[in-house]
Amino acid sequence: MKNTRLKRLTNLLFILSLSTLLLGVGFRLGQLSTNNNFVTSHPYGLINLDKDKEKATQLDFSLFWDVWEKISDKFVARDKINYTKMYYGAIKGMVSSLDDPYTVFLTPDENKMSKDDLVGLFEGIGTQLGLKNGEIVIIAPLKKSPAEAAGLKAGDIVKKVDGHSAVNWTLYEAVSKIRGKRGTKVSLTLYRIEKEFTVDIIREEIKVPSVEIEFEKDVAILRLTRFGEDTNDLWDSAINEIASKWHSGQIRAMILDLRDNPGGYLDSSVYIASEFISEGKLVVKQEYYNGQSENHLVKHQGKLLDIPLIILINKGSASASEIVAGTLRDHKRAKLIGETTFGKGSIQEAIDLKQGAGLHVTIAKWILPNGDWINSKGVTPNIKVGNPDDENNTITRDTDLQLERATSEVEKLKLNK
Repeated sequence: MKNTRLKRLTNLLFILSLSTLLLGVGFRLGQLSTNNNFVTSHPYGLINLDKDKEKATQLDFSLFWDVWEKISDKFVARDKINYTKMYYGAIKGMVSSLDDPYTVFLTPDENKMSKDDLVGLFEGIGTQLGLKNGEIVIIAPLKKSPAEAAGLKAGDIVKKVDGHSAVNWTLYEAVSKIRGKRGTKVSLTLYRIEKEFTVDIIREEIKVPSVEIEFEKDVAILRLTRFGEDTNDLWDSAINEIASKWHSGQIRAMILDLRDNPGGYLDSSVYIASEFISEGKLVVKQEYYNGQSENHLVKHQGKLLDIPLIILINKGSASASEIVAGTLRDHKRAKLIGETTFGKGSIQEAIDLKQGAGLHVTIAKWILPNGDWINSKGVTPNIKVGNPDDENNTITRDTDLQLERATSEVEKLKLNK
């Protein structure tokens, strides 16, 4: 139990979304990259030894320090010189050279921000952000958030924030610019379907429960908004209620809504998928850069192993939510309805560094039970259904075509049960 909890705290699945946060195993990649390096007595030299210590290369750091000193001595706008910002910027540049949008260095403020996402409490506009094709995109506006009220939609591309171009921004740069104290305003320039427009949004305190449940007649509808720190406990409470009604005959089916769920903890996705499939079955497989792999199997007795199940997905469903949807589809345990998901198939380890900084490192990719790696292509639903293109983002229960199709398919499942 202790080891499982430790893994859960130190590994993340990112969609980056922001969140965009995924879990991996305790694979000490950070140690592997630092234990084999040492700085020589010369302040401008760095010796790198490979792991077999048979070869050595000299990397001359004098150019770096030369530029640092020239800026310090000659840059005309003295008030703009911020040595901490230069220091962090140099590290960010090193990490960004890897050309992996999910491997990122986080300043102390950014690291705290990423952890706040998993708790579900922050101040901002209430939207999940992601990186796709090098651009900042809206993964999904949160329900009842300022972003939803302003009409933001999944797939919107963020072009500018407060008039500043978002070109070449990292995810965390975008998040840091968009978030802010409640009551303040942020202006977003967005691109949607060959149209660019600007919208002003007032920030608020955002508190998002990760699990919401309701009942329609004899069907349980459970909405899962993220795989965060509180998710498993809230999930257990909701599932106990659903299981009680299921076993007493009060309900006859369930709809699991994973739409606009950007992901979160890998352990949580395994835990939730295990509710519906029997012990010992494969949930997801991790494959590392060195060819090693790790299988995540069902480890506890699920309470809803035979309830008729429909899962709703859309292009805002990512990472951990794709694992749950894809796994239950592969085991023929659920029918998927909606749109093809985001397509986030890699795993990051979250490492806390000195001074409160952090590093998220892509350490592996994850594979579904049937062997699919869904990176960039997503999970395809069994039944494709899109909701109407609503400029005002005011889809209600009556106009939600995906949920309506799910309820009709549930009726078929109940008849066949």
